[in-house]
Amino acid sequence: MATTRKVACVLVVWALVAAGLGPVSARAPLGRKPQREFDYFALSLQWPGTICASTRHCCASNGCCRSEPLQWFTIHGLWPDYDDGTWPACCRRTQFEMDKILPLKDMLDKYWPSLYCSSSSTCFSGKGPFWAHEWEKHGTCSAPVVQDELQYFTIGLDLYFKYNVTEMLSSGGIQISNGKEYTLSEVIDTIKHAFGGSPQIVCKRGSVEELRLCFDKELKPRDCLTTLTNGSVSRTKHCPQYIELPKYDPLVLANSTGEIMTQLDDFEVSAAIYTA
Repeated sequence: MATTRKVACVLVVWALVAAGLGPVSARAPLGRKPQREFDYFALSLQWPGTICASTRHCCASNGCCRSEPLQWFTIHGLWPDYDDGTWPACCRRTQFEMDKILPLKDMLDKYWPSLYCSSSSTCFSGKGPFWAHEWEKHGTCSAPVVQDELQYFTIGLDLYFKYNVTEMLSSGGIQISNGKEYTLSEVIDTIKHAFGGSPQIVCKRGSVEELRLCFDKELKPRDCLTTLTNGSVSRTKHCPQYIELPKYDPLVLANSTGEIMTQLDDFEVSAAIYTA
């Protein structure tokens, strides 16, 4: 019931802004060649139990530092991708404006938080909050489906609530955060059955780090690309036959340190990606 109310809230916000949206063409950053229109979306979800276990220093912007641990998948980003395995980035010069997404801020804080302390890179050598990175790098390449900043985050949240991965796994007998190991094929088959398309899974030292759901440009489920990487992938990034969704003990934010953790940047992290 609570999830239904969240979806309704997101859809209302989207409907309020959609009427005033005009067409926006995808344009390349200055000095770059124009990038072609994307083929599909990947909704990338992070498992905090894997990422937050490496947190050593806290800051107010880090979701790992909250007193209560995050026990659900959080959103990394909604990424426009190409069917050849590549993706566009930084498609038009724009500047992230926090005021434009204030209606969504409470939900973004809870379900789309940064899990790091560093300022995120933005296009054109800038720095900003995690949401600025996602909008400038990926959101600007999402036309014609996405027209502006508010719609980008609204669609991301809507898909997140509509296709609740935690509920999908639970319906298949996979209880997250219980410390139990599950077979990789069991997790993939459970998601595929409930979602209607094959996911991608990224692992770190045998634990799920990210799980990605893919959508066509009408926002309907589709298979993610099958990209099995071998050889150059380190064992710490390999998904074994049995995987887990671990818990973590949060470092409660007391005195923020000035030390910065390295911000991992989307696909530019070597990892083994598994699909079926």
